[in-house]
Amino acid sequence: MNSTPAPVEASPTAMTHRQILQAMSGLMAGMFVAILAGTVVANALPRIIADLEASQSSYTWVITAELLAMTATVPLWGKLSDLFNQKLLLQLSLSLFIIGSLLAGFSQEVGLLIFSRVVQGIGAGGLTALAQVVMAAIIPPRRLGKYAGIFGAVFAVGTVAGPLIGGVLVDTSWLGWRWCFFIGVPFALFAIALLQRTLKLPTVRREAKINFLGAFLIVAGVCALLIWVSLAGTEFDWVSWQTAALTGGGVLLLIAAVVVESRVPEPIIPLGIFRNRTVTLTTVASLLVGVAMFGGTVFLSQYFQISLGKSPTIAGLMSLPMILGLLVSSTVAGQIITKTGRWKVYLVAGSVIMTAGLGLLSTIDVDTHFGLLSVYMATMGIGVGMLMQNLVLAAQNDVPATELGAATSVLSFFRSMGGTIGTSVLGAILANRVATEMTEGLTEAGILAGANESGEGGVPDMATLPGPLREIVEHAYGVATADLFLVATPVAALAVIAVVFIKEKPLKDTSGMERLTAESADSAGRAASTAGVG
Repeated sequence: MNSTPAPVEASPTAMTHRQILQAMSGLMAGMFVAILAGTVVANALPRIIADLEASQSSYTWVITAELLAMTATVPLWGKLSDLFNQKLLLQLSLSLFIIGSLLAGFSQEVGLLIFSRVVQGIGAGGLTALAQVVMAAIIPPRRLGKYAGIFGAVFAVGTVAGPLIGGVLVDTSWLGWRWCFFIGVPFALFAIALLQRTLKLPTVRREAKINFLGAFLIVAGVCALLIWVSLAGTEFDWVSWQTAALTGGGVLLLIAAVVVESRVPEPIIPLGIFRNRTVTLTTVASLLVGVAMFGGTVFLSQYFQISLGKSPTIAGLMSLPMILGLLVSSTVAGQIITKTGRWKVYLVAGSVIMTAGLGLLSTIDVDTHFGLLSVYMATMGIGVGMLMQNLVLAAQNDVPATELGAATSVLSFFRSMGGTIGTSVLGAILANRVATEMTEGLTEAGILAGANESGEGGVPDMATLPGPLREIVEHAYGVATADLFLVATPVAALAVIAVVFIKEKPLKDTSGMERLTAESADSAGRAASTAGVG
């Protein structure tokens, strides 16, 4: 039986620009916290991993753990947003972020650090899904482009500030890398208070029915497959009993999830949503963008510090061209979309430019001039800025208001899953290529005796290496990083194909709250008419 759409307390009216900005202030603070959590540790990770005496595999896991937790929980957060107060859910996700940050800051070994990143990832999953849902609820798609540009600016500031703050903290002896985690706590507390004061949403009176079995099966199946991707090739062979167990178990769990989801009235991921062509194609594109973008760029900081020999602070500054490209393209494209109502051209152009940027980055090495590297990074940033937010806009514009949470969380889920897959697979490629290049370099240099020690996957402390060995390590990481972008380029090219087939539809002039009210009234009218006929 189909459930009747939920009534709201009052019929919402269109919000003014001032009211929208006020409501968005807490959202932007929360998103800044989520971005900061991921970026502030980027330039600190080589130092963290060296201090904790961990391996290249652990380097990847510190990143992957947060992405995996965020990926696995995004659909559940999206479903909860259709059933419960979204403001309280946002505050809960920020609270989880605070707990994870404190655990990470006090970590004495890499195992606890990875666990703390899981807690942070669960909180980030809530922020990722809920911020987009709330925006769609209060802003009509026709006006959303302009405000999406503002979010793009927040994203850019957080992405720029994070590595710079992290670099300064690591380079400051009386602070150190632990403050990379502690520094986010006051921002999160501020965001919780700001949301309480500024975000006013109508209360949805609806019976809460959560498919816990479906949620468990989805999370377990996705985690099994992502753990396989993360460990295969390093902890065990790609063709092994561990691979068979994880892939087989993961597939069986997901098949069971599909069966369960198709039979319950309130599925975590409504399977019928994929009958919508726009949702399906934007989902495929989001997955591919996640693989290409996250997988390719997450190791850039390591390239700057190890291959180019820069400090964490300088490494943060070196990423500015990419972030500025993203900021400018996101803001400008959003303003133009709001003015013209045309959006598909920016999806196609963004995917093409992103692919070109990744292709250019596949040519870098230890001797690449920073001017040329800046052009390559800016090109990729421009493409990503035009593409990512507008994929969400296209999907939100083409679904009923009652499915906004599901559609938004599905896109966030697959983008995060793509990022996790990309980080894990490309991290394994990096580790193997670095080991191969170092072995060859050490052999040519006549110091093969140290090859095994240096090629086991540990992240080297460049300050302690002698000159000849340092050059070998720099060359190895330069070659390996270029290979990552070479692998990511054809993945991004597939995203071009996906967005080309998306059908452009006019942007709606009503917000999600207004559409929900109208849909509820229509449903009630039809029910009354049917009862009268009966």
